Amino acid sequence: MKTVLITGSTSGIGLGIAKEFAKTKQYNIIFNGLETNGPEIANNIGKEYGIAVMYSNANMLNPAELRTMVSDGIAKFGKIDVLVNNAGIQHVSPIDEFPDEKWAAIIGINLSSAFYLSKAVWPGMKERKFGRIINIASAHGLVASEFKSAYVASKHGIVGFTKTLALEGAPFNITCNAICPGYVKTPLVEKQIADQAKAHNLSESEVVSKVMLLKQAVKEFVPVETLGQLAVFLASEAASTMTGTALPVDGGWNAQ
Repeated sequence: MKTVLITGSTSGIGLGIAKEFAKTKQYNIIFNGLETNGPEIANNIGKEYGIAVMYSNANMLNPAELRTMVSDGIAKFGKIDVLVNNAGIQHVSPIDEFPDEKWAAIIGINLSSAFYLSKAVWPGMKERKFGRIINIASAHGLVASEFKSAYVASKHGIVGFTKTLALEGAPFNITCNAICPGYVKTPLVEKQIADQAKAHNLSESEVVSKVMLLKQAVKEFVPVETLGQLAVFLASEAASTMTGTALPVDGGWNAQ
């Protein structure tokens, strides 16, 4: 059995990715999230698919807690083969009204946590000559939208970080790729709909059609299962020569 650590995996995209890894029955899963019922979420998936799980409520803004999560995972499972840096937050606001603390939190959670965790799992991956790091970026890692300065900066940063790790990891069979989703119907996006409605003075239904999916050729939210299945593929031996990529799963947003 291999072991995968997925941040932000007790809700949204991260939970969807965890379920796809669980379905393979080839991975122990280290769950992470701040939901109060996080242990229950992890244990229920473990029981459903007959796999071993662990739960950590490590805060993405606390490097010491992130390192402890990694060391605890290694102590329990012996190794961490796959790291999925998924945890993320969002805030929508014009630059002149953007709160300083929101900027710091978004950069810390969306970008800096990936650095601390990748650094923590790297020595073991190098030693074993196998590692898969999968960063959940965004279509906003490739293009920008107004009112999202911190989010766009963090996701562009994660794409650049991905490329650097790909180059450093190549001699050790460590790959690093970024998945760049368009809009996925998650609690994060539900909140964005409300925020965007306020920012654009539109109804929430108008935000979906006129703002969110406006740039997508396929006028549908991206299924979370699609992202999970792609992550499972990128973690596999079959993807050993795929590295340093930023893969759009965005309904054709980036085709324009």
